[in-house]
Amino acid sequence: MSSARILILTNGPLARNPRVVKEATTLGAAGYRVTVITPRNHAASEPFDQAITAGAPFQRVPIDLIPGYGTSAGRVFARLLRHRLGRAAMNHWHWPNLHALGPASCLLRAARAHPADLTLVHNEIPHAIGLRLLEVGRRVAADFEDWHSEDLLPDARRLRPIAILRTQERALLHRAAYVTTTSAILAATLQERYGGPLAHVITNSFPLGPVRSSPKPAPPKLLWFSQTIGPGRGLEAFLATWSASQQPSQLTLLGEDYQGFAAAWRERLPLAHRARLQITPLVPPHSLPAFIAQHDIGLALEPGQPASRDLTITNKILQYLNAGLAIVATPTAGQREVLAHAPLVGTFLEPTAPAAENVARLDALLADPTLPARRAAARQLAVTRYCWEKEAPRLVALVASALAAPIHEKPA
Repeated sequence: MSSARILILTNGPLARNPRVVKEATTLGAAGYRVTVITPRNHAASEPFDQAITAGAPFQRVPIDLIPGYGTSAGRVFARLLRHRLGRAAMNHWHWPNLHALGPASCLLRAARAHPADLTLVHNEIPHAIGLRLLEVGRRVAADFEDWHSEDLLPDARRLRPIAILRTQERALLHRAAYVTTTSAILAATLQERYGGPLAHVITNSFPLGPVRSSPKPAPPKLLWFSQTIGPGRGLEAFLATWSASQQPSQLTLLGEDYQGFAAAWRERLPLAHRARLQITPLVPPHSLPAFIAQHDIGLALEPGQPASRDLTITNKILQYLNAGLAIVATPTAGQREVLAHAPLVGTFLEPTAPAAENVARLDALLADPTLPARRAAARQLAVTRYCWEKEAPRLVALVASALAAPIHEKPA
């Protein structure tokens, strides 16, 4: 057992950062003294975050960015002011600055105040903090769950300091003790763009969870989930395809319905499909695996643009495999990487194909008598390759190697 101190920095609630939770839990269980610093900036997530950390083998240090949790309203306002000014500077004067992304200063102060033998940085602002810590001799490792300089659509990118993000990414790939990312194709692309060592792949997989042992024969139950049910997530194209399908099925959309997006789509569906669409609010993170396992087919509808969405492997498709669901997916590079290991598991809907062709593919899957075999193959792929039981030892080994190496050297 090690008593080394591990500091993990992220810039969102734990309930929306399962990768951070798995990392902190794994390293805490391995005997490290783990502290996670995260902003408290989303009141609806706070009960979930408290449930996650109750009895967890790590300490959470929240930085209040909303009032009502013991920090004065004046201090909260001061923390947010620089962020607001930074966004205004980007919006009105096109001045690139890190504060446009969020309240960086308070997270940096908190990180400096917590000595650590190794600091792990997730997301854009923590990446910048990691570079500051490297400058003062701290040992830092970085995670690239997303490729932040190549993420989001054009309207959102307008308020992002892209040049700063690219400089951070290049520096971390060359200087961090190690870098992790989510797929082999993203690791290779980052190295091609920036040089440096190849990032280590730690997928977004989860501990093996429950499966539905005796699925009902019909109709198949489809599931799509995310924090938000809204535009730009591939749902529009799928709902159009599903509305034309002839084979009976049930569809559940799990998440917060953004501005009535799902409700509006229900009204556009044929009458027979409206009754088969269920819109379900978010469930607590610990309840999600069992909820997923109630279904037969998981929808992994990631867009092919921007590059980050194309190259990463998201939580969603791996959680479907874990629960033993067959897959309907868009052919992103990351999802092709996953399903290449078990082609039986998935059916791709091609965004550029004629609409009738995608309807025929969906109907063929819904009517497929081998659907139970597809589901069994999905679970087997999770067991043999895409589960946290496979990833946790790799993570622990990376941390041990980084801690054993001198700070000025990269571990082998």
